[in-house]
Amino acid sequence: MLERTRTAERYARGFTAAVVAVATLLLAANAGPARAEEPQQDRQTVANSR
Repeated sequence: MLERTRTAERYARGFTAAVVAVATLLLAANAGPARAEEPQQDRQTVANSR
């Protein structure tokens, strides 16, 4: 028969799962391109004044 787990063990597992989830999201967010494309100087927008 299955034994009941203690409340502290359940909270510890939940906390551990949350820490792993946050670490995974941070790693995924930082896995993008190393450098952004540099803005081009020759393409400037001019505001139309009326």
